[in-house]
Amino acid sequence: MNQRHKIILDCDPGIDDAMALYFALAQPEIELLGITATFGNVSAAQAARNAIYLCSLAGWRIPVCEGINTPTRRIPVLPDPDIHGADGLGNLPERRRDTYAPDERSAARFIVAMAHAHPGEVTLLALGPLGNLSQALRLEPRLPELLKQVIVIGGSIAAPGNVSPVAESNAWHDPHAADQVFTSGFELTMLGLDVTQRTSLPLALFERLAGQHRHPATDTLLHAARFHAGYHARLEPELADGQTCQAPDVLALMYLLRPELFSTEMGRVRVATEGVAEGQTIMDRREHVPYPQPGWEERIPRIRVGLQVDAPACLALFEATLMGNWLPAAA
Repeated sequence: MNQRHKIILDCDPGIDDAMALYFALAQPEIELLGITATFGNVSAAQAARNAIYLCSLAGWRIPVCEGINTPTRRIPVLPDPDIHGADGLGNLPERRRDTYAPDERSAARFIVAMAHAHPGEVTLLALGPLGNLSQALRLEPRLPELLKQVIVIGGSIAAPGNVSPVAESNAWHDPHAADQVFTSGFELTMLGLDVTQRTSLPLALFERLAGQHRHPATDTLLHAARFHAGYHARLEPELADGQTCQAPDVLALMYLLRPELFSTEMGRVRVATEGVAEGQTIMDRREHVPYPQPGWEERIPRIRVGLQVDAPACLALFEATLMGNWLPAAA
């Protein structure tokens, strides 16, 4: 096997984040250096607690650092408990006590430390709002040179938004941070609603996983998946018969491992930071046009944007990985 991918998961668990975290732990091609928690689906503190709990449940002790809990400039918006539950994991009926303490470093300082410890080797997967990465960039302006790449779940180019007609939730929660990150010169790929809305995981898959492993970790994942599927069935009744879960965060790992499953374009992307289009991600797809509107100059770095995805292949990789032998015997 080639050298494993060193990654940091910057996330806000969150049910779809839990799916991504367990995929990362189960995938032998990945070395998870740490988890940095941000606000979004839940508060940053709850996100850190959930990450620690999920790791503990699966028999792992991965460093978890709590990050920022408010947007860079805008007024914060409280999480909707109908989407992920008040606890972020579908309102678990009980929790085990075998957890561990979070890392004392802030999320931003952990990101900078890992980038210095492994220059040019670390991929940061940003599965929530981008405040932690923005703060890390302020601590270390050379971060775009130190990180290998950044993969962002967020934004949208052509697909309708999910918090407004044009805005995706991660970009909308902290648009100033998103705009800074997109224009700072990272080797960056944005996977937005254009691809994430094309990919869902059937509830039956999580039932098979729980049956295969008979482990508290997969039982917890099944409980969370059922909650999430129920929410989406109420939101979009046409999904009720399919019994599927939206799983956008898993795609960041799919792109890391199998980028050939995605169709992408390069371009400059900016984020609207105020007004009725707040949080909208806008891509310049006509770079030959000298726009009089500032903000699209040649000095603005270009990023890669996902526009199509081979969803069946992603689903197959997810299932094959989680069905593997990655969990210790249940206590």
